[in-house]
Amino acid sequence: MTFDYDLFVIGGGSGGVRAARVAAQGGARVALAEEDRYGGTCVIRGCVPKKLMVFASEYPGAIADAQAYGWTVHAGGFDWLAFRDKLHAELDRLENVYRGILKTNGVESFDARARLVDPHTVELSDGSRKSARHILIATGGRPVKPDLPGAEHAITSNDIFHLETLPKSMLIIGGGYIACEFACILNGLGVRVTQFYRGAQILRGFDEEARGLVSEEMIQSGINLHLGTNIENMVEDEGGYRVTSTNGSEEVFEKVMFATGRAPNTEDLGLEAAGVKTGRGGEILVDEYSQTGVPSVYAIGDVTDRVNLTPVAIREGMAFVETVFNGNPTPVDHDLIPTAIFTQPEMGTVGLSEEAARGQEPVEVYSTSFRPMQSAFADRPDRVLMKLIVSKETRKVLGCHIVAPGAGEMIQLAGIAVKMGATKEDFDRTVAVHPTMSEELVTLKTPVRAG
Repeated sequence: MTFDYDLFVIGGGSGGVRAARVAAQGGARVALAEEDRYGGTCVIRGCVPKKLMVFASEYPGAIADAQAYGWTVHAGGFDWLAFRDKLHAELDRLENVYRGILKTNGVESFDARARLVDPHTVELSDGSRKSARHILIATGGRPVKPDLPGAEHAITSNDIFHLETLPKSMLIIGGGYIACEFACILNGLGVRVTQFYRGAQILRGFDEEARGLVSEEMIQSGINLHLGTNIENMVEDEGGYRVTSTNGSEEVFEKVMFATGRAPNTEDLGLEAAGVKTGRGGEILVDEYSQTGVPSVYAIGDVTDRVNLTPVAIREGMAFVETVFNGNPTPVDHDLIPTAIFTQPEMGTVGLSEEAARGQEPVEVYSTSFRPMQSAFADRPDRVLMKLIVSKETRKVLGCHIVAPGAGEMIQLAGIAVKMGATKEDFDRTVAVHPTMSEELVTLKTPVRAG
């Protein structure tokens, strides 16, 4: 058979664009369709704008520290609209970069929705059809709201970057990293933040000691965190929305934001017609090579609901090209992925939590929590955590967990050692960089827990 393209990619996020570019650089005829903005969740409505908001929200603390260190500081209020307009300009610039990457590498792009007709054909929203030897689905995911009375009035993380005004008060519902990050961001920007989470502790799935410290620090910073609490309903009221919680309390908030989960974007993609199977949550089912049950159709990124992180989607896209176009079958490596949560303080983590490691084998736990030099001098009570989980048998570091300013930067480097299989003794042999917070990772001598 002859095809219009060797590869047709559906979705212009980081994973899809990377796969399209690399395949085209290798000589493949490639096309890509994106119905919304190029750059996807990370660039347009996720990592990038969120991190810029994190930076903006940290300045009140920096100003207070400057005064504690002897500086005379004259600071005005935060200008949300000035920041938001500059933020949007930066996102426009990055979207153009993504478009430029495709054009420079000879990828034909379509600003259109695409859906599968059969295993080798896609139909665009204008009715035209394109054939391809291989089809790659990289349509990502989206935030979802629960089916609760009044939920239609609430916003999600997609909407936060487009607010016309910064609210005086906001209720955030959820306890995952998105909920916690935005609670810290908005609190830093001067919004009175309340957070409801139905579970016993935020950041489920992460190390218990680390998430406990993040929770304490969030409360100490002024976030009104209610654990074991959920929303029952919300109705419009003067000044915002009157929310009734499961503990019986009522309060009016100017804005309400749901951060209670995300769903893969698989609706109306023609998957059933093409024979592509999905799981219970709508995720596309793939094997270790990102191949669906239909040999010509592959899927990467959040639409597969494996590990929903931008660098992982990019790695999956690279492995797909290596497998399909370079003749080198390359399974996706989802093991020991370093991760950062941009709460205040940040959390960085790689490997197993203490709880997961204990369930696997006997371990030693090395941990210390302390006031770092910078905040102690400024007479702030903030604490940080450095923690290693070590296998008793192999001495390998099974997990590293950091709660501290800059934890994301630290865990990227610690992640290299953990990925290489470093032992506790390898850490011990490393000379400390003094005075730093992270030097504690190589000076921990006595386990605080074992078993």
